[in-house]
Amino acid sequence: MDLSRRGFLQAAALTAAASGLTVACGGGSGSTGSKNGKNLTLWYWGGALSDKVVAEAKTHFSGQVKLTAASIGGDFKQKLTTTLAAGASVPDITGIKGEDMASFLPNAARFLDLNDLGFKKIASQYLDWKTKLAQTEDGRQIGFPIDIGPTALFYRADLFDKAGLPTDPDKVAARAGTWEEYFALGTELRKKVPGTYLVNNISSVFNIAVGQGTQRFIDKDNHFIGDQDHIRTAWETAIRPYTLGLDAKINDNTWNAAVGKTLTTELGAAWHALDIEQAAPKTKGKWRVCATPGGPANQGGSYLALPRQCRNPEEAFKIISWILSPENDARGFADAAIFPAAPAAYAMPAMTGGDPFFGGQKVIEVFGPAAKAIPAAYEAPADAAVMAPYFTELTSIEAKGKKPEAAWKDAVSQAKQIARRQGVN
Repeated sequence: MDLSRRGFLQAAALTAAASGLTVACGGGSGSTGSKNGKNLTLWYWGGALSDKVVAEAKTHFSGQVKLTAASIGGDFKQKLTTTLAAGASVPDITGIKGEDMASFLPNAARFLDLNDLGFKKIASQYLDWKTKLAQTEDGRQIGFPIDIGPTALFYRADLFDKAGLPTDPDKVAARAGTWEEYFALGTELRKKVPGTYLVNNISSVFNIAVGQGTQRFIDKDNHFIGDQDHIRTAWETAIRPYTLGLDAKINDNTWNAAVGKTLTTELGAAWHALDIEQAAPKTKGKWRVCATPGGPANQGGSYLALPRQCRNPEEAFKIISWILSPENDARGFADAAIFPAAPAAYAMPAMTGGDPFFGGQKVIEVFGPAAKAIPAAYEAPADAAVMAPYFTELTSIEAKGKKPEAAWKDAVSQAKQIARRQGVN
């Protein structure tokens, strides 16, 4: 599956102390340890929030409450799920990863409805499609949007120039407007710059192609639809770079070395820019960004929520509203490439400047329009589990030479079995 900024920022937990944060994973500081509404705890993971903004929140609200922030390492979802089930040491405020939100919605009663605390009054400040992904069928809002992951095409302008191809983002976007046009561009690149590849692996293509549609693997009536045309089309799109010889087949830790040498483009979300910069610092100024072939999709993005045990819901809501205000969202992007779910942030100085790593390009001019155009799609609680076999089989094609048609049949068969075990019709 795709590389993630979250993996590169696990070390953030180790540096949290420098921002005045408490690094912990539970203990006795949770909400049931004390009934004192003047003490509130916040759980998040490294890279989920700007450590600077969180540290300032502690000072900003010091006259009302004492906020203790804990950056939790390891499997965040598992630790949160276990803590909620036990009912002890539950944080007053917690992060929930975007890919996990659907699995928490059936247990929405474990969280407070943010609409009761004032979210309805400010909901229009945040992207509607993102807000609705943390909303139950009866309208309970359990998640306050932190960030999103609008996708784009990152490309090496120097290698494009070497191949005699356009390097201007608008011109590249025009040449790679559809997936087939993108693959044709890749074929030309490979001929003129031998030894290079267009994509790191075909799972990255599949993930984005699925996200460009309005349907996924399970419909709103809880029926499995992972064998239907929209998924089959995404699958065939992913197979194309493999059959054309444009696939680097990277499914291990060799990506760091390849991104600075043999990869001419990268498909990924806004946060992926930090991955590239950290992996290939010597390529500074050589990268550019343009629109994703086939249209935008979303990858990642998370929420803050208030467990029902929250000791002071009113103050806790004020804190998360402040941390996730458009102004502080923009700072989060500048601090740690956390792309805001609040469109007003896109016009703020922290986001409108040129990015030196991308040759001074104003990347918000690509990511901003993409964020607003991401298609809304229903994501069922079992979606991630049902999707997993497709990634496994795509990797089998690359690593073992498995025939694509056989891999497709096995992916669908395994996905159906998982769906049945998860109660999907």
